[in-house]
Amino acid sequence: MNSQNIVKKASLRSIAAYVPEKVLSNFDLEKIVDTSDEWITRRTGIKERRIANDNEQTSDLGTKAALKAIKRANLNPDDIDAILVATLSPDYFAMPSTACKIASNLGLKNITAFDISAACTGFIYLLELAKAMVESGSKKNVLIIGAEKTSSIIDYNDRSICILFGDGAGAGIISLNSDNPIIDVHTASNGDYGDLLMTKRSQKSSISTPLCMSMKGNEVFKIAVNTLSNDVIEILKKNNLKASNIDLFIPHQANLRIIKAVQEKLNLEDHKCVVCVQKYGNTSAASIPMAMNDAYEEGRLKKGNLILLDAFGGGFTWGSALLKFGGENFS
Repeated sequence: MNSQNIVKKASLRSIAAYVPEKVLSNFDLEKIVDTSDEWITRRTGIKERRIANDNEQTSDLGTKAALKAIKRANLNPDDIDAILVATLSPDYFAMPSTACKIASNLGLKNITAFDISAACTGFIYLLELAKAMVESGSKKNVLIIGAEKTSSIIDYNDRSICILFGDGAGAGIISLNSDNPIIDVHTASNGDYGDLLMTKRSQKSSISTPLCMSMKGNEVFKIAVNTLSNDVIEILKKNNLKASNIDLFIPHQANLRIIKAVQEKLNLEDHKCVVCVQKYGNTSAASIPMAMNDAYEEGRLKKGNLILLDAFGGGFTWGSALLKFGGENFS
């Protein structure tokens, strides 16, 4: 076969994560708001979450994850020609982008760098963008990062929100590798539900007005379960695959009940489902790469494994992805 006729495919070449040292447990939250460890665990599955220091920004978390991902891909920072960041808690409002800050931290100039806002679905959106960049030939090595300092936009007097979210970052490198490709990515949105999960300012809207997250939890839960279940079934059917073909199901870590509901729809055994929500809470765009990294460092995620990802977030946005992991096994 003529080499010119071979279709070039993008691959996830590495995965890495960084989590802050500070732990905020359910028992710590009992001292702040009217809640309990028993209630939080039963409703969400979360036991603790990580919180960044005051002098630690979203770009700092992302930089630390990025350096690990670059090293694990056997690359140098200079090999990166694009940095894409998904975050709902950027260092600055609109500009400079967190991606530009990370590029500066890595000593990189004259490369493509920008943020996207797709909430908890952000990393899957990045996969779709990076895949297109690499397969079109416009970029060779794209660094994708989900990074969040959600603690900077949380009202710790609001018990419906503060129990859910934590800080952290995950990163990966997308390069050409047809042996272990990103098979398919599906993303979607419906802005009609935007008021159910949002980060808002007061109507007076001054630059100094704090940004705070708000959520109508019951409504979000119901829509998330139905949407994610349908989405993962659809992407498997589209690619002539069954749930039994999947080596690992790595969902967005928002709520254990949502994860279990989708897992049951797929009829997947526990050993095929990656769950770390109990350790980190909901880290939004960082959630999926952090979960992937946990599985990778535990030896569960190996080169060539077929992975199914799914996520649902504010906007509403949602998405799923099928890929074979292209990184070397953890050692």
